[in-house]
Amino acid sequence: MDLALIKQLDDKAVVWFKNSNQYIVVEKLTASIIEQLLCKESIQKIAKSLVDELDIPLIEVLNFVTDLNKQLVIPNTIKHPEENSVVLEYEVPLSFAFENYYLINSKIIKVVFSTEFELSLIHPKFAHLETTATTDVDFLFQVFNNSKDTFLIVDGIFVGAWTHENIHYFQGKFCMKIIESIYQKKENEWMGVFHASAINYKEDALLILGDSGNGKSTSLALLQAQGFHCIADDFVPIDTNHKVVAFPAGISIKPKAVDVLISEYPSLKMAAEYYYERLNKTVRYLPPKNINYKKKFPCKALVFIKYDTSVELKVSKISNLEAFESLVPDSWISKVSENAASFLTWFSNLPCYQLTYSNNEMMYATIKSIFEEEL
Repeated sequence: MDLALIKQLDDKAVVWFKNSNQYIVVEKLTASIIEQLLCKESIQKIAKSLVDELDIPLIEVLNFVTDLNKQLVIPNTIKHPEENSVVLEYEVPLSFAFENYYLINSKIIKVVFSTEFELSLIHPKFAHLETTATTDVDFLFQVFNNSKDTFLIVDGIFVGAWTHENIHYFQGKFCMKIIESIYQKKENEWMGVFHASAINYKEDALLILGDSGNGKSTSLALLQAQGFHCIADDFVPIDTNHKVVAFPAGISIKPKAVDVLISEYPSLKMAAEYYYERLNKTVRYLPPKNINYKKKFPCKALVFIKYDTSVELKVSKISNLEAFESLVPDSWISKVSENAASFLTWFSNLPCYQLTYSNNEMMYATIKSIFEEEL
């Protein structure tokens, strides 16, 4: 069954379809039917075998299996075009309005932007890594637009083009090319990139997750001030050996969190603010401390965090299924079959927690307890 993978998760099953790179949670019986359909078993034979088990008329079973095949199996097993696989016609500008150099992991990355709009999408997150202009450049990123699309060219190779409506995909691909460059690993050598924050304590890492506005990045900044090490904020790469690696972007801090953090980070008071129209949010960026790009860390657990003034501290273990349904939609997971299988195995063995708090000291102690397996 080369077109899909099926993994039991709690009392459900997760089906991963190779051609669409989609993960779908279904009942175990539904997963069994999908598996038979993928093995080219006839719909009539599958339905007849289910009549006694389901104790419903054959015609209803036939309709269910037929609909499952049409609505789920066929759409996810047809060949899908590669993202941005078509190289659009483009002409690299003869000159660029902005030219920036960043020193990351001993590599010099030169990025040129044709307009201030493209600059604003990228530069604020990496401004703390900016270095002086030099001819000693390891990688050249060119970002420019025509009337419709924003283009990304890396070392003369077309990466993709994105419309204004899909500009967040451009930002994601740009960050992916950064980690490919600084770690010298191609896209298929990463298990995934997760919309989370990551902290390190001793020899392990934790992924901190939460919906926008729940205080994920603020919690990360608070933990960093207490001696935990920030590995990444919002964009967490994990390699095929299940190791969390550092991503050098700044920690995004919303205006309402500035007063909370100002005593620990006085520089935030004068930090520049940036407004992102698509997300309708304003942020300042806090440089991460103690990033060691050479170190990689196994992930100890996933912690879904929420700041709530009405709760001093509440922590509980949650099911992997609940965590999966929150984690996957906002994540990029490799479309390589071996990497997808590795991801499902890795995830199914991770402890997952929900942590709600308003007492910072209690939150720090709880995070430490999770690292030390004392919870």
